[in-house]
Amino acid sequence: SAAPYVHSFRGKTFVIAFGGEVVADDTFLGIIHDLNLLHSLGVQLVVVHGSRPQIEAILAQQDIESHYASGLRITDTETMDCVLEANGQVRSRIEALLSLGIANSPMAGARIRVSSGNFITAKPLGVLDGTDMQLTGEVRRVDTDAIHQRLDDGDIVLISPLGYSPTGELFNLALEEVAMQVSVRLKAHKLVFLMENDGVRNGRKRLLTDLSTRDAEALLAAQCKLSPDVRHYLPCAIRACDNGVVRAHLLSRHM
Repeated sequence: SAAPYVHSFRGKTFVIAFGGEVVADDTFLGIIHDLNLLHSLGVQLVVVHGSRPQIEAILAQQDIESHYASGLRITDTETMDCVLEANGQVRSRIEALLSLGIANSPMAGARIRVSSGNFITAKPLGVLDGTDMQLTGEVRRVDTDAIHQRLDDGDIVLISPLGYSPTGELFNLALEEVAMQVSVRLKAHKLVFLMENDGVRNGRKRLLTDLSTRDAEALLAAQCKLSPDVRHYLPCAIRACDNGVVRAHLLSRHM
């Protein structure tokens, strides 16, 4: 029953995004095995990771207070040092697990190459609702040529939520926006968000297995009690599908 999907998805690009809590969990190795399987079937994978819990832990160690506005972290110079450290930790853990090749395991003989780099050019968000967001930014450009080159070489491309300006500045970006922008500009076949709960539920708590973008917009506008993950990811899923991504999925990271 899986064979038709294997044939139809070979050579297609999937962007798979998840927060730092996914990487910190003991079950993350199962997700690594899934990524390995998709890669072995010829799917071109771009993985976008977050690092919010890791940043919070480092800030707490250094007695630096977190500040948010409009759901986004306000990133000053001191906080940016912690952001860089956290992203380095998360990226290294993902790279290490994707490098596993233990005999008699799902990763045996995988030999996966992981590419990461300065694929994202960013600009400052500036003042948002009267608050200076400082070094919190948004995506200006995605180096799609460089990403396609790595994918064509058989690599998994790993992208951290960081962006660089032409003047050498560094910006802290939102995971969901990076994943959406990358999927649109790569003309990806799928954008997949892994989240805490099992999917999108309506006001009657019924799990919705399929939504058009218009239905999804109506659900957000209806002020249903949606989970924080759904409120973060669903608008980006809508924007991706409205801009050429074939399908977006919001899936439980626990399954």
